[in-house]
Amino acid sequence: MSKDIFVICEQRDSIIKDVSFQLLGAAKKLAEVTKNQVCAVLLGSGIKNQAEKLIGYGADVVYVVEDKNLRYYLTEQYAQATYQIIKEHQPEIVLYAATSIGRDLAPRLSAMLKTGLTADCTKLEVDEKGVLYMTRPAFGGNLFATIICPDHRPQMSTVREGVMKKQEYDKNRRGEVKEVKIKFDTAKFRVNLVKEVIEETHKENIEDAEILIACGRGVKDDLKNIKEFASSIGALTCSSRALVDTGFMPTQKQVGQTGKTVRPSVYIALGISGAVQHLAGMEESDYIIAINNDKEAPIFKVAHLGIVADAKEILPHLKEALINIKRNIQSN
Repeated sequence: MSKDIFVICEQRDSIIKDVSFQLLGAAKKLAEVTKNQVCAVLLGSGIKNQAEKLIGYGADVVYVVEDKNLRYYLTEQYAQATYQIIKEHQPEIVLYAATSIGRDLAPRLSAMLKTGLTADCTKLEVDEKGVLYMTRPAFGGNLFATIICPDHRPQMSTVREGVMKKQEYDKNRRGEVKEVKIKFDTAKFRVNLVKEVIEETHKENIEDAEILIACGRGVKDDLKNIKEFASSIGALTCSSRALVDTGFMPTQKQVGQTGKTVRPSVYIALGISGAVQHLAGMEESDYIIAINNDKEAPIFKVAHLGIVADAKEILPHLKEALINIKRNIQSN
């Protein structure tokens, strides 16, 4: 058995998903402790030319499978290919994204490999012996559990998008690309893709935003002004679950344990109390500003700057201050 750390990368339409680069960054940090290689696994059709990009983001070796059976994600086809690669190289750790694909593929591989799987991890640590400590929310997000898999290998986890920070791309980094041929058992192919229908969803991706204005129950009647404010400073809006459940904000805007995980440069929380489920989705933001009229609100425990006031009253002053700062930066 090798001690390598494998990252199962995702691509859609031959474009590698950003979460794969985030996982490579996490794997690289683990490898600094274990002193082993980071290996990326890239499956698809027409994707070999993307492999070098994975090296620039931290992979030492990239295993590429080019096959027409892998043009679209289908569970059996992808499971067979991934299984054969893992069985051949026997890695110590395998990381998947906690996306729709990862949440489908990882449990199948867990059963095939007869090993454990910790889902929706928010933190990964490893000791020098290679034991992986996988932390995830438990009991509805009211506490965090750290899980280990001492008796079986590989140790596997899915990691939520936006939790880990990708490394800066290094175009001079060197690695090895290895093309792998898979022996498919086509008799087990029970599902075929008949037609692909792409539905246009919300165009704003809050996971990529540098500045986020988060709206809570306390500002539900002032969303129009908040959106105008966000637009004026080049920010996007997002929200707590309370506004999504009541229909004030779309699902794609929800931050938290049951929503998206974000880590913008600036996170401005307006009228959000800060339940642990919400904090799990944003507490890794670089700078957190919280405005709430309840001085005991949990959001203040993670905020770098807290203002005890009605967010609707503070908003005009905040807008003016930020616009002036932006104007001064541009003039210099």
